[in-house]
Amino acid sequence: MRLLTHNFLKSNVNGTEKGYPLRIEATKIEYENTYETPDMILKMMPKLNYDALRNAVNQINDAISNSTANCTCLSNEDKEEVTIFDLLAIFPSNDKKATNHRQLEEGVLEELHKVVFDLHVMSGYLLCPDTSRKFPVSDGIPNMILHEDEI
Repeated sequence: MRLLTHNFLKSNVNGTEKGYPLRIEATKIEYENTYETPDMILKMMPKLNYDALRNAVNQINDAISNSTANCTCLSNEDKEEVTIFDLLAIFPSNDKKATNHRQLEEGVLEELHKVVFDLHVMSGYLLCPDTSRKFPVSDGIPNMILHEDEI
């Protein structure tokens, strides 16, 4: 599951009012380098909730730091190790949404692309902040199907 997908998912358990953003409890994370599409990133930027994205990156970083999740190493062009936490500095706050490339520092689009498209939660859980309901993630696919008593 890409962090882009996570940014739009919410819990729809019956009676839930605060089912967004879902907390990530990752056990396996993969990094897949994909082709960068700056135009698509620019079109996505106004739709992203940066606080939720920042929290997701923090949760993934915590899982890796606490050794509760395995992760493929990230590397930049110079082959220096880049931690997920290093990517947090790229996010504008929600009250300062950058909507075009003139407002962005050089390289920010590439880093944002890495976060929303290249980081994949392969296994673990998404946790509803209101009900604590755990939605499993298996092979990168979140299972958001509700039980009969939750509809």
